[in-house]
Amino acid sequence: MAGHVKPIPVPVILAAVNGDENALAAVVAHYQKYIRALATRPVRDEYGNEYLYVDEDMRLRLETKLIHSIVTSFKVLPV
Repeated sequence: MAGHVKPIPVPVILAAVNGDENALAAVVAHYQKYIRALATRPVRDEYGNEYLYVDEDMRLRLETKLIHSIVTSFKVLPV
C-alpha cells in the first residue's frame, strides 16, 4: 500500500511525554517529512523561474512547537 506510514509505538509516545530525549527524537524523525512539506515555500528568481525551497526557520519553529506540545500539553487517554 503506497503512502502507508507505520504508527509510532505507544511506549515511545509515553516516553516522549515524560521527556525522554531519544523518544522525542524518534517522534520528530517520524514527522520530519511532513514538517519539511509544511515549511516548503516557492521563490522566484530574477528571471521569473519558480523554485521550491525549505524555509529552515519555519522548519525549526514547527519542530520546536511539536516538541513543546508533546512535553507540556499532550494527554494520553486511557483505553
